[in-house]
Amino acid sequence: MYSTGVGRICPACGLPVGSCRCGGTGDGPPLQVSGRLTARLRVETKGRGGKTVTVVDGLPRDASFLRELAAELKRACGTGGTAGDGRVELQGDRREALRPLLAAKGYTVKG
Repeated sequence: MYSTGVGRICPACGLPVGSCRCGGTGDGPPLQVSGRLTARLRVETKGRGGKTVTVVDGLPRDASFLRELAAELKRACGTGGTAGDGRVELQGDRREALRPLLAAKGYTVKG
């Protein structure tokens, strides 16, 4: 069977274990995100009272990186949202606005 997965992921920094820079403790140097990052966009409505939320998934699990990215995306879209657990959530269907923003940062965008 062929798989495109990367194998085990470091719980502290979200990178594959082979290229982990933090040693699994979470006190490593700031995360340097490579251009090979694939951001997956999807829209969710379940469990949110019928409200639409755009989710950017497949991101590293580095808290400071996610906070900064979420703040930048929220400002660009003019909407609220949150970050955590390797994903950024923005209120409303913002996929069309997010695709060029993420592509300009050098990420591969799917969805």
